[in-house]
Amino acid sequence: MSSIGSVMVSSPSQITVQVNSLDIFQSNKANLQVGKYIKIEDGNHNFAIAIVKNIAGKNENDDWIFTIDATPIGALIANGNGFDFKKGTPVLPVPTEPVYIMDSATLDILFSSDGGFDFNVGTLSNNLDVNFNLHGNRFFSKHIGIVGSTGSGKSCAVSRILQNVVGIGQDGYSLHGRQNNSHVVIFDLHSEYAAAFSIEGEGSFSLNNLSVDELQLPYWLMNSEELESMFIESSESNSHNQMAIFKRAVIANKKKHNHLLIDATYDTPCYFSISEVVNYIDNIDREVIGRKEGEDKPKLIDGTLIDNQENSYFEARLTFVASSAAAATKANNGPFHGEFNRFISRLETRLADDRLRFLLKPIKPDGERFNTDDFSDLLKQFIGYSNKSNITIFDLSGVPFEVLSVTISLLSRIIFDFSFHNSKLRHAEGEDNNIPILLVCEEAHNYVPASDSAMYRASRKSIERIAKEGRKYGLSLMVVSQRPSEVSPTIFSQCSNFIALRLTNKADQNYIKGLLPENTSAAAEMLPSLGQGEALIVGDASIMPSLVQLPKPVPEPKSASVDVHSVWNESWKDPSFINVIKRWRKERPTD
Repeated sequence: MSSIGSVMVSSPSQITVQVNSLDIFQSNKANLQVGKYIKIEDGNHNFAIAIVKNIAGKNENDDWIFTIDATPIGALIANGNGFDFKKGTPVLPVPTEPVYIMDSATLDILFSSDGGFDFNVGTLSNNLDVNFNLHGNRFFSKHIGIVGSTGSGKSCAVSRILQNVVGIGQDGYSLHGRQNNSHVVIFDLHSEYAAAFSIEGEGSFSLNNLSVDELQLPYWLMNSEELESMFIESSESNSHNQMAIFKRAVIANKKKHNHLLIDATYDTPCYFSISEVVNYIDNIDREVIGRKEGEDKPKLIDGTLIDNQENSYFEARLTFVASSAAAATKANNGPFHGEFNRFISRLETRLADDRLRFLLKPIKPDGERFNTDDFSDLLKQFIGYSNKSNITIFDLSGVPFEVLSVTISLLSRIIFDFSFHNSKLRHAEGEDNNIPILLVCEEAHNYVPASDSAMYRASRKSIERIAKEGRKYGLSLMVVSQRPSEVSPTIFSQCSNFIALRLTNKADQNYIKGLLPENTSAAAEMLPSLGQGEALIVGDASIMPSLVQLPKPVPEPKSASVDVHSVWNESWKDPSFINVIKRWRKERPTD
């Protein structure tokens, strides 16, 4: 092993190396490129490991001098029988120390599968013969950020990693009949991930794929914030009154239908009838109070006095007496008379919207409605217990945009609450949590944005809570986005591992560079020029920051890909176009 140059300047953030020979530089050019590694002696049989950041050359009187700026990222420490790799800067060489290229033997030491680094995600980009392994436990027990522009291979990267988790490889599903205890939940906004886990035949994979048609997500599982986000317009001047009467009606109706519950609250996940709540609010809105002596109660047209609104207002929309100033028929409009007209109209519009059947009108296979006793069965579908599947995909492509935030908030909150209570129960018995869950937030910028918009407040709050507290209860996040600068900074700041594919937007590049450790700045400069499926991997689970070529998943996720040029001229007369319009408008089929 011969030296290629010597150290000229050394600091914790940068080492400057000088190469004084054109022949030496030319013969080692393939290994002296930005993003590749060099090793440097420290005079004590140890070596500093650095990543090349910048290369410059100048010619003086036909003598070439090359200067290499490199960022130290770790060190090989002699242990008597070999070397151990240590992150950081435990070794800093001084000027004049010799510098060497990174040979294959050293790469094997760095990227071996020893010590827990046994989860393979690909090969080194600059040496495809060397496998790159992550520390599996450190990777999945903490939050993960995966970013990349459209076309960079982001969906394929996510699919391949998750396939490795559940045992899907080139030869099919290797764990058929002996599943591991992985629980992966994916929020799929574009209906593309089901194809990556569709393995048929003898070694079939059991996938829990829940589209809007299969998903059963009763509204009564929502908490107060989610209910109000869905039904109440906060910008209206009387929204405080809407919230107050809605809360009053929901709590009373929960108590009516759940006699065994000791104290049903606004947030208790138990059955209540939304149609009965609408009846209640409508009756309050039209209420007329009898004012004859001894009455002073709501009065119906037949003269009946209402002693208890909670007992009478839920069942039907009642007809009240007309208001009157005459002594014999004296009656006044109730305190909220006409206050909730728009609110009731909004509630009725929601209930009549067929697109929201999975939320407002979910039914069991036997045609019955879900009630409080079905909570266990509802929960099983969310994390794969209903069909013993390691992967649950929530296909949210059919969810109306205006309720996307509420839907994601509800799903993620239920998963968090399950992890929280399961962890507490296990710890009370002196045992570890045995149900780890990975929640994959695909296209996260669409529902956990950096902006504090009221439209996304519910989903952002739920997922930020998982980011801040989930790891303690065995729940980790994989946040996937093509626009990381538009994702809530709270979420990315909690990620311990990053897989950054090609990023073409300058704001996104700068944002990711700000999140990564300083010693990755050299490699991060290459983000806009990475190839498809090539990624910078950084974090607790990586032995050191590395450029990695990720393999394609088998099978691959399927996204909509259209050859515009070849179909444009004929598409206008395609009869299927009419069918698309009919489906869009939900027209009934005709003979």
